[in-house]
Amino acid sequence: MTRLTANILKSLRLLPRTALILMFLAAPVLAVPTMRADAGSTIEAPAPRKSGVGFVLLVSLRRG
Repeated sequence: MTRLTANILKSLRLLPRTALILMFLAAPVLAVPTMRADAGSTIEAPAPRKSGVGFVLLVSLRRG
């Protein structure tokens, strides 16, 4: 086997491992646009009105 053939075979053996590592590294980067695209369709409930009861309870408990 020549030196060139040995280098080619070594590169071909490392190719699947390299592809797997690159796939694991690229997966979070490729998942971000799909998560952001879905966030616009979320329907949120209106914020509840504040009645101020908590402050009244705090003042009354401190006096008692």
